[in-house]
Amino acid sequence: MSNADDETALALLTPAEMARADTAAIAAGTPGVVLMERAGRAVADAVSRRAGPARRILVLCGPGNNGGDGFVAARILRERGFSVTLVLAGDRARLSGDAGAMAQAWPGDVAPLSAARPGDADLVVDALFGAGLDRPLTGDIAALVARVNAAGKTVVSVDVPSGLSGDTGQAEGPVTRADETVTFFRLKPGHLLYPGRRLCGVTTLADIGIAADVAFGADGLCPQAFQNDPMLWRANWPVHATDTHKYRRGAVLVLAGGLAGVGAPRLSARAALRIGAGLATIACRPEALAAHAARGPDAVMQRAVSDLAGIETLLKKRLGAVLAGPALGLDATARQAVMAVLRSGVPAVLDADALTLLATRTGSLSRSVRRRGAACVLTPHEGEFARLFAAMPDVTTPPSKLERARRAAALTGCVVVLKGPDTVIAAPEGRAAINVTGTSALATAGAGDVLAGLISGLLAQGMPAFEAASAAVWLHGKAGEHHGVGLIADDLPEAIIPFLAGLSGAHRT
Repeated sequence: MSNADDETALALLTPAEMARADTAAIAAGTPGVVLMERAGRAVADAVSRRAGPARRILVLCGPGNNGGDGFVAARILRERGFSVTLVLAGDRARLSGDAGAMAQAWPGDVAPLSAARPGDADLVVDALFGAGLDRPLTGDIAALVARVNAAGKTVVSVDVPSGLSGDTGQAEGPVTRADETVTFFRLKPGHLLYPGRRLCGVTTLADIGIAADVAFGADGLCPQAFQNDPMLWRANWPVHATDTHKYRRGAVLVLAGGLAGVGAPRLSARAALRIGAGLATIACRPEALAAHAARGPDAVMQRAVSDLAGIETLLKKRLGAVLAGPALGLDATARQAVMAVLRSGVPAVLDADALTLLATRTGSLSRSVRRRGAACVLTPHEGEFARLFAAMPDVTTPPSKLERARRAAALTGCVVVLKGPDTVIAAPEGRAAINVTGTSALATAGAGDVLAGLISGLLAQGMPAFEAASAAVWLHGKAGEHHGVGLIADDLPEAIIPFLAGLSGAHRT
């Protein structure tokens, strides 16, 4: 499989892009009713796996193609011996196209919404509305969704839980809470962005016969959003020859503050070394030098810098990357340090305090990044993001986290890592990835400092910024999963080790 094939396998399609893929498949010779039949069968298969000895299935169908999938699933489940009650939001006679054909093929009765009794079923199939819904559920359908949620029954949703946006993962009104969601051909952003990821339950991706070369051919879709996975960035993973040395492996400079914040920069430096950088040096205030020197690991170097001139001198050394932010401080010296980084030509990661210092200077950040001619990665959590772009509602107000990160990246010229349980990595040209690794154990002090160090370590080894950030976020999440309960940030650099061997492969000679 080529790298391009890897990427299209990970592509996330908006509802509009998914409609184009359907159209392309139909134009290439696969009738729409065949696609719908396959989609409905995939739903019926999911229900059959979950139902077990339970036999009473309530299928809720909407007035569009999502409802058509529901009619197919109901028919197949009935053929398999299940007791199926089908409820339709609308008039069966008014259904048209492929959905109308499938409604006509249903041999049983069709009940109105008022007849739906979710509490009497063993399992509910939610085929009311799909990913393209662009308005909140209201009226009788909203009331029905509320009854489904209150019933506490197993729910299998078709495409997305009804009421959820496939674009944003958000819901403006009521939304079904699914145990499993069956979707088709490719995931949508809303399957991975919160709260959509939680509301979908287990997401099952079904193959309904849309060929990738048809959807992504020369005149087809050009995806710009992806699920974060090694297939997205492994081709750029650093591989070092056996005759390399520490400077070829990359030197990382971590700019630190005073005595009040010795731990955070050391976490970053350790992470940079652990992921493969050849050298990590902490530049700290003179009063903090002894505290740094007294703490491990011994592989981390430290240098005292007392003023801007000292920082600028270090930035002219043989560096692969510089990290500014973890426990840097918020005083004038810290601000000077951040601006010196922006003036330098060293690939940079700006995190934590650096982002706070830049919150009133976003315009100058953009100008500086575009002048410096080297990669720059910003790693804000939601609060830092809101402060950093507070004067730019076009960046902060879109409901989609994916869109907000993309706009911030385009504005600043930086790769933006918008952190959270659904971290989004966005490049200035529009490429973006949504991460799915991780655990609540990562919600611990210092975890972000480790992530910033991982990104810095990969940048120092020459990995492109988008790929470096994506790889670091993925590994950070896997490390959290691997360690699990009891994790503290100090554990994370070591917890990535089991995943590195598989990424590195054979070393060149």
